[in-house]
Amino acid sequence: MNKEKILHAGEIAKEIKDWIKPIIKKGVPLLEIAEKIESKIFELGGVPAFPVNLSINEVAAHYTPSHDDKTLASGLLKVDFGVHVEGWLSDTAFSVDLEDSDENAELIEASEKALENAIKVAQKDVAISDIGKEIQDTIEDYNFLPVINLSGHEMMQYDLHAGSVIPNIENEKNKILKEGLYAIEPFATNGNGKVHDGKPSGIYVLIDEKNIRNPDARKILGFILENYKTLPFCSRWLVKEFGTKALFALKQLEKNGNLHHFAQLVEKSGSKVSQAEDTILVDEKVIVTTR
Repeated sequence: MNKEKILHAGEIAKEIKDWIKPIIKKGVPLLEIAEKIESKIFELGGVPAFPVNLSINEVAAHYTPSHDDKTLASGLLKVDFGVHVEGWLSDTAFSVDLEDSDENAELIEASEKALENAIKVAQKDVAISDIGKEIQDTIEDYNFLPVINLSGHEMMQYDLHAGSVIPNIENEKNKILKEGLYAIEPFATNGNGKVHDGKPSGIYVLIDEKNIRNPDARKILGFILENYKTLPFCSRWLVKEFGTKALFALKQLEKNGNLHHFAQLVEKSGSKVSQAEDTILVDEKVIVTTR
């Protein structure tokens, strides 16, 4: 692992969190927020590790604005973004209450406190289930539920979801936390604690480099390989590069088996979800790279 580049990616994410929070207000277009964050990542010397996720209320994750999106910021908004420096990653998220709601504020506090407590537990050679237990216990202390089928994850160069999973509940697995790079991301809900697939998100990842006959699709496949490698990307980015013909090419690439298209992740009972996330580098000691 390249510690210098990992710490640089984390510093960029930290700076952007501090910078963007005052800009996020009710009624601001989600497209504007996403593009401001992504532009700032480039300005500070990084590259977006995945499209900015801006998920409202019951949508827990995987909402990124389309190129012509008119959705305005509202409700309980999750802001989830990542940075990479030559493939070395940081991943962070926070939630914002845009309705002056006591329940939203409590949900946000629950996920933030769960993250804080989980990071205290996260040490080299600790049982990963102990981290999940801390998240679960903290969120349940607020009389909410953790989202059990979302989790944190190990990260490696150009690989956002690699190796070990960091659960948001106690589980029976006996894995231990080894040296490495991890995202811890508690989700708290006032619903039933599970998400299911919703509408298509416009977020994709490359899964197969096999040839495709359509020339536009072939050109875009080459662009994806060169620019995103194995990291997620979105239709909005490709429309900016190639125009709206990219949308048809993406459908062709998905049909051909080149791409996986992520679904939005929606709380099953339609209830609200909050999220908090930081990246940790586990060595002899633990460094929180995004704080």
